[in-house]
Amino acid sequence: MSVRIGILGYGNLGRGVEMAVNAAEDLELVGVFSRRDPSKVKIASEGVKVYSADALANMQKDIDVLVICGGSATDLPKMTPAYAKDYNVVDSFDTHARIPEHFKNVDEAAKAAGKTAVISVGWDPGMFSVNRLYSHAILPNGKAYTFWGRGVSQGHSDAIRRIKGVKDARQYTVPVESALEAVRSGSNPELTTRQKHTRECYVVAEEGADLARIE
Repeated sequence: MSVRIGILGYGNLGRGVEMAVNAAEDLELVGVFSRRDPSKVKIASEGVKVYSADALANMQKDIDVLVICGGSATDLPKMTPAYAKDYNVVDSFDTHARIPEHFKNVDEAAKAAGKTAVISVGWDPGMFSVNRLYSHAILPNGKAYTFWGRGVSQGHSDAIRRIKGVKDARQYTVPVESALEAVRSGSNPELTTRQKHTRECYVVAEEGADLARIE
């Protein structure tokens, strides 16, 4: 018997979840739910319906797990606790400093409803967190460093796009070469996040936008 999956949100993350669900023999995609006009959302799966997010108010009997594919800045802190009252949920919340707060809010909602919730499922936090755990288990005297990029950060790009006057934006995370060399030397340096990476932001402003405010 397949686990019936609903996907809420159909951006890059939602499309990735759709591909993963369709590749798994024990998962079944019930539907994609969007805050946009469903008629304008084109998905890859044939025979799967796109619903308005409002339809989730009445589909508890049709969905076993709802995968919430929203942004960590403003979407998931509200959406995951809200939907955990009606569904077993999974999200990819990745604002590291706020994970304890997010966990508390989701945990309270899910427990009260008798549901299961899994948060921060992704690369980091997520798979890379497990990798670090394994590393620390077998190398207890070692020191773990995480470097990203060069590559696009979906979360930071989303945060920039939410700034008033921004039409579109991409943020690239770039490792600082001197920090990489210090780690590779075996000197176990103490490095802050800012010392390990720079963030290059490319922004398309709306016509007439306040450029100084955006900067």
